[in-house]
Amino acid sequence: MRNGTDRVRRRVVFDLTDEQKDIQRLVRDFAQNEVAPVAEELDREKRFPYEIIEKLGKLGLMGIPYAQEYGGGGADTLSYALAIEELARVDSSVGITVAAHTSLGTWPIYAFGTDEQKAEYLPALCSGEKLWSFGLTEPEAGSDAGNARTTAKLEDGEWVIDGAKQFITNAGTDISGGVTITARTGEKEISNIIVPQDTPGYTVEAPYRKMGWNASDTRPLAFDSARVPEENLLGPRGQGFKQFLQTLDGGRISVSAMGVGLAQGALDQALAYAKERNAFGKPIASFQAIQIKLADMATEIEAARLLTYKTAVLKDQGKPFGLTAAQAKLKTGRLAVRCAEEAVQIHGGYGYIEEYPVCRFYRDAKILTIGEGTDEVQQMVIARALGAA
Repeated sequence: MRNGTDRVRRRVVFDLTDEQKDIQRLVRDFAQNEVAPVAEELDREKRFPYEIIEKLGKLGLMGIPYAQEYGGGGADTLSYALAIEELARVDSSVGITVAAHTSLGTWPIYAFGTDEQKAEYLPALCSGEKLWSFGLTEPEAGSDAGNARTTAKLEDGEWVIDGAKQFITNAGTDISGGVTITARTGEKEISNIIVPQDTPGYTVEAPYRKMGWNASDTRPLAFDSARVPEENLLGPRGQGFKQFLQTLDGGRISVSAMGVGLAQGALDQALAYAKERNAFGKPIASFQAIQIKLADMATEIEAARLLTYKTAVLKDQGKPFGLTAAQAKLKTGRLAVRCAEEAVQIHGGYGYIEEYPVCRFYRDAKILTIGEGTDEVQQMVIARALGAA
C-alpha cells in the first residue's frame, strides 16, 4: 500500500499548549506507525481493529476529555479534537470507533449520570476496556429524532423496553459494554436509559454492509421486553430529548475533526503522488492544473480546521457552541467529500484502485455529510440560529 510521507505544514492563529501538542504528536505517531500499515487490510477484511483499540486504551486515549478520577485523560475538548483529527487523517474507521465511543457513548453517562452510574461504568469506558454506544436513530426517527417509537414502561421497579434502533456504532463488538437509548417513557415524554450488553431481550443484529467505514462496527438493535432496573434511568425522567441534543452538539465536534482529518489525509496523499508521478517528462505537481487543486484543498482545510478548533474552544470555555458546531459539521463533511474526490482525480486511474488510500478515503467521506445530523439538518440549525426560521 502506498502512503504519502510529505506533510503539509499547518499553522493556527492561536498557540496550542504543550499538553495539546504532546497529545497531537502522540496520536500522529501512533496513527502512522500502528494504524496506517494495517488500515487497508482492516477495510478489505471488514475486521474490527481490536488490537488498535487496546493499544489506544493503554495510551490513555479512549477517555481523553474525562476526569482522571474515572481513569480519563483530564484533557480538554480541543485536545480530543486534535486526536480524532490525527486518527481520521490515516483511517476513518478507527477515528469513528473512538469518536462514537467517547462523544456519544461515554459523554451522556459522564454528563447526566448519578455518582453511582459514573463509578460503575466510566472506569472501564475511559480505559478502553469496554466500548459504549448511543441508540437514537430508528426507522422512523433519524433526522426527526423526536419521532422515536421505542418505548420503556415502568413495571415492578423495572423498565420494560420494546422497539428498535438502527445505524448504531460499537454495539456488536466483543468489548461492547452496552448502549444508552432514547425511549418514550410517556405519551409525550422521552428519557434516556442505560441498557447493559447482557440484558435479556436486547438483541444486537447482524452488521450492515456499508460503502465505507468497513472496519467500524455498525448494526441495528432490537428490544423485545428487555428489562433493566429502574435506576438505569439516565438523568431526570423526561429529559431525554434535551440530553441527546446536547450530546449531538458535542458529537459534532469530533465528527468535524474527522472531516478535517480525512481531508488533510487526502491532501497528504495527493501531494505526495503529484510529486512522484511524471507526465510529459516532469512531475505532475509542476502543472498549474494540479497546483490549483492542491492550493484550494489546503486553503479550505485550514479554514475548516480553525472553525472546528473554535467550536472545541467554545465548549471548553462553557460558551454556547451549538451554532458553530453545526457550521463546522456542515463545512467539514462537504470538504472531506470534495478533497477525497480531488485526491482520486489527481491519482488518475490509480485513485480508483484499492491499493491506494485515496480510494478508501473517497468511500469513507460521504457518511460525514449524513451521520451526526445530515447536511440539511445542520442548515436548519444554522438558519434557526440566524432567526430565519
